[in-house]
Amino acid sequence: MSWVSAASMWIIPMILLGVLVHASIKKVPAYDSFVEGGKDGFQLAISLIPYLVGMLTAISVFRASGAMELMIAGLEPLLGLIGIPAEIVPLALIRPLSGSGALGMMSDLLAEHGPDSFIGRLASTMQGSTDTTLYVLTIYFGAAGIRYMGGALKVGLLADLVGIAAAIIIVTLVFG
Repeated sequence: MSWVSAASMWIIPMILLGVLVHASIKKVPAYDSFVEGGKDGFQLAISLIPYLVGMLTAISVFRASGAMELMIAGLEPLLGLIGIPAEIVPLALIRPLSGSGALGMMSDLLAEHGPDSFIGRLASTMQGSTDTTLYVLTIYFGAAGIRYMGGALKVGLLADLVGIAAAIIIVTLVFG
């Protein structure tokens, strides 16, 4: 076993031990603080439910209405000209909205095309190089009570666009 493997096995227990030692030195009741934090976390989770339900409902309506398929059909000729497979578009659209939705789409692409195919590699790379921007903004801004998220939304979606473009370029250069 390498030292990296040994260190990785012990790092979390050592952090927990360090927190407990620090709490003892500072005379902080660690267990009571832990329980209080658990209560706060539970209250936060309950307060986030409306935001999650709204976002997941919007995603489901978009997919079930056929709007996604219509949009993909309209984009397919343009995508074909620049060498982007149309099958990847739903993943690129859903990834900023939902991590689990994107993971399901990626799993479908891998099952259909195989993990070593161009589409499989592109889907995997895209999944790793983008984030669930709208989900993150909904959860964190909702939890903090922030109503205006215009700047953060623009930057987050721009970062996702750059991640998607970088994934397409790199996978095309390396595996295309």
